[in-house]
Amino acid sequence: MPSASALALEAPGAASRPSRTRLWRPRRVLVTPAALEHGHGRAMAEKAEALGLPVERLGANRIPSPREPDPRRAYVAAKATLALVVAPPTKLRLQPIPPSADWRFDLAEGCPAHCQYCYLAGSLQGPPVTRAYANLDAILGNLAAYAGRGAVTSASAERAHEGTTFEASCYTDPLGIEHLTGSLSAAIRHFGAWEAPVQLRFTTKFAAVAPLLDLPHNRRTRIRFSVNARAAAHYEGGTDSLDARLAAMALAARAGYPVGLTVAPIIPVDGWESAYAGLIRDAADALSGIPDLDLTAELITHRFTPTSKSVLRGWYPGSDLPLDEADRVEKRTKFGTVKHVFPKPLMQAMRMHLVACLARDLPAARVLYWT
Repeated sequence: MPSASALALEAPGAASRPSRTRLWRPRRVLVTPAALEHGHGRAMAEKAEALGLPVERLGANRIPSPREPDPRRAYVAAKATLALVVAPPTKLRLQPIPPSADWRFDLAEGCPAHCQYCYLAGSLQGPPVTRAYANLDAILGNLAAYAGRGAVTSASAERAHEGTTFEASCYTDPLGIEHLTGSLSAAIRHFGAWEAPVQLRFTTKFAAVAPLLDLPHNRRTRIRFSVNARAAAHYEGGTDSLDARLAAMALAARAGYPVGLTVAPIIPVDGWESAYAGLIRDAADALSGIPDLDLTAELITHRFTPTSKSVLRGWYPGSDLPLDEADRVEKRTKFGTVKHVFPKPLMQAMRMHLVACLARDLPAARVLYWT
């Protein structure tokens, strides 16, 4: 019997054409002594060496900062670095992550992409080195204590059928580093074997799904693809193309995975109405004819904080990303901090338009939220 990946590649339509995908090759791989105390840490180090990457075993568990006095060069050096470390105990105390999921847990922290609107800007401490966690057994073993205790999907009449949901992509893109870590595949197997109403969720801007297609996921993992209008593509450096992501989504759906569109960040680019209508049509074309399609949509508008603006201007000084406070309104978070969002009339217009496009061209999509 053909494998799921083979069947997917034989399927008609865009998904039958394999797309070139980006596989990140860090210029530097740092390995802490603590990471090597774990089997998964040793496996990641061996994988990096097998790929011919420069691996440096550190003498202490502290990750050295890039030796670059210029902030821009320090950023570039950090973004080209993968560190294999042990997740601190705080990572085992899970936090709710509304409106996406009941709980967030982290397989890693940091991302190899160069998105000019990066949501991690201002959220992570220190240089943006990608840190992959070696104590994977402890991270996955810790999840059972949180099953049935959530307040997002578990407590929602509309989403209760999803069970307790665990978000794995708040602080990283796990697919973007999967060829180096194997952590995501391990998590998918873990959830697939977990006989309980639970769901693993992650979102990605990458397309290298082939290693995931034949895993025993038992439909307990939802793979969401972060997509945007083609006019916003220049803000997403180092990621796979929209066409590659949509083809990957179709492959995942044909392999039986629940899938999702994360339309983010929604930006009123010139001609935004036609730009986002085209995005939804492209997604509908990619998913056409897929049986038993389980599809969601999450609609997330662009916002920024004073801290993230400052960080992003330093990282991408030539960006034309709209970060003018005069075009926004202030919104207070539950922690009392300020973020700048689009004015209410524009938000309403964008929401009505995208929801209408989904209803018309992709009625199978269940809209989970707008924010």
